Amino acid sequence: MKQIIALGGGGFSMEPENPLLDLYILSQSPNKTPKICFIPTASGDAENYIQEFYHFFRKQNCISSHLSLINPPSRDLEAFLLEKDIIYVGGGNTKNLLALWREWGIDEILRKAWNQGIILAGISAGAICWFEEGVTDSFGEGLELIQCLGFLKGSCCPHYDGEENRRPSYQKLVGAQYIQSGIAVDDGVAVHFVDQKINEIVSSRPNARAYKVYMEDEVKEEILPTRYLGI
Repeated sequence: MKQIIALGGGGFSMEPENPLLDLYILSQSPNKTPKICFIPTASGDAENYIQEFYHFFRKQNCISSHLSLINPPSRDLEAFLLEKDIIYVGGGNTKNLLALWREWGIDEILRKAWNQGIILAGISAGAICWFEEGVTDSFGEGLELIQCLGFLKGSCCPHYDGEENRRPSYQKLVGAQYIQSGIAVDDGVAVHFVDQKINEIVSSRPNARAYKVYMEDEVKEEILPTRYLGI
């Protein structure tokens, strides 16, 4: 079973007092004490981001680690990653993330991990990287198309409700057929794919949603069923 959990926003870095999405990710592993590895490449391996990860996950029933490409933890990065249960990719600059992963061969290692049943998860850049295409602000001002890894079909737009220009920009790109149809994800929402199909959509906020955005004579936006993880 191949699994990817894509967060539009939220999690330990955006909602430190709301653990629902991160606990959901941990709960998907069959191991009672899963090994989870954080990859902060998109942030330039920002030390404060790494510490935020440990601040949350060291309190949970898991074994936490991280992979820095500035200070690699091992000469054999493939062996290091393939013994994890969950790999969690942080947000930041998607273009830099993809370039560095390809230079280090991380993209192919992650494909192996995915095919072996290791859960891949991530937020923002760490969410869109798994799709064929994504909407990114990695190039400076404005939102643009970026070609990604292609583990999942179509395109993805994170922060759909969290940034004012995300919804109109994504719909404009889809409408112009400049980007493929795909899924738009609010902050506080995780889309859980199993074998490349949506298995479940969950949220840490009562009114947060995910949407199918596609072109059919005109751009259409379809609300997808979302389960709120709170009481």
